[in-house]
Amino acid sequence: MFSKILIANRGEIACRVMRTARRMGIACVAVYSEADEDALHVRMADQAVAIGPAPAVESYLAIENILKAVHDTGAEAVHPGYGFLAENAAFAEAVEGAGVAFIGPGAAAIKAMGDKLESKRLAREAGLVTIPGHDALPRDGGEAAKIARKLGYPVMLKAVAGGGGKGMRRVDRAQDLDAALDMAQAEAQAAFGNSAVYVERFVARGRHVEVQVLGDGTNAIHLGTRDCSIQRRFQKLVEEAPAPAVPLAAREGIEQAAVRLARHLGYRGAGTAEFLVDADDFSFYFLELNARIQVEHPVTEAITGVDLVEQQLLVAMGKPLTLTQDMVRPHGHAIEVRINAEDPDAGFRPSPGRAGRADWPAGEGVRVDTHISVGGEVPPFYDSLMGKLIVHGETREEAVHRLGKALAALHIEGMPTTAPLHRRIIADPRFIAGGVDTGFLEGLGQ
Repeated sequence: MFSKILIANRGEIACRVMRTARRMGIACVAVYSEADEDALHVRMADQAVAIGPAPAVESYLAIENILKAVHDTGAEAVHPGYGFLAENAAFAEAVEGAGVAFIGPGAAAIKAMGDKLESKRLAREAGLVTIPGHDALPRDGGEAAKIARKLGYPVMLKAVAGGGGKGMRRVDRAQDLDAALDMAQAEAQAAFGNSAVYVERFVARGRHVEVQVLGDGTNAIHLGTRDCSIQRRFQKLVEEAPAPAVPLAAREGIEQAAVRLARHLGYRGAGTAEFLVDADDFSFYFLELNARIQVEHPVTEAITGVDLVEQQLLVAMGKPLTLTQDMVRPHGHAIEVRINAEDPDAGFRPSPGRAGRADWPAGEGVRVDTHISVGGEVPPFYDSLMGKLIVHGETREEAVHRLGKALAALHIEGMPTTAPLHRRIIADPRFIAGGVDTGFLEGLGQ
């Protein structure tokens, strides 16, 4: 059993990890930048270590600074959360090289899954179907144009080292390809330090369905599906579990494919296999495996009763999975909405600032994961996520109703947020019917 862990992150996920660790009797070390000196995760921790100036590259992305904090505090393990260094193979390797446990799948798995072309190759080895595309990087714009013509427009440009919607562009016409390629490469370079992008076919009316997996290196199980189709700029806004309006046969096929991949990889810890599902015939294609805890993990916890952070910690301690597949019995329906400090009516422009008022809802079937209270600050240097509002009901209809009441009770002042958008989303007949595709927001005028 770990006695002390360091959480190499900030915000709501750092607070979330601390809650489970504390319950397990594990002391927590927080790290913080100059901008986060008074942040909630710092106040919650048993110890807190300053790791640098506000810019993430000088603090939360500074591997040497975090390793020094690990050494100075005697932490036995590092939980990376999501974002920042969570899927950085060099960071995982450095942690492991320092004789400290990395609470994740390890450097080799992160490296393999971080390269999207390599992950597609491994998925095909495990018998999964991937989106038709080119299995090598185009050498230049001319070759990219040939690939696109062969696949047929529209096509998608995707960063090889991608994640979080960065380095992705949809291209509908040949004359738009060069500009889109330049933008995708520049964004990928800025986000990942790697400008490489590849080309694949665009699936119209696609639904983004993912599967939560757990593995211990030998065995692997799934904890059901989530639907994350409501997105802006390829970043998720609303998540549901289980995925609504997916036939049982298709859902089981997706779940089994995710487990096959996890077992093929000898996967350790919590991971998420993501798929694009054709909304017309429910055929499905593997997209990627995220080798970390996901922002949307609470909806899976809500329907299964499984604490995913606890499972991460137990596997990192070297313990085999205590859960078997038949022990996982999802119950009811859960929905999560992300409350971001952004203005949806101004192109989702970030709106950092200080919350003059922050009334989060509570009650039966309502959960809030946040790091923002009255006076809490959203710095301009990091992700705009303020918190996650999660509801659970016996049925999807009850969950939607409960979410409506919770959003009505949510009041945050000091900056625009995505809360008004979520109120419009859940009132839309298409959402109420279930089974929306990734073009939903366009139809909502966003």
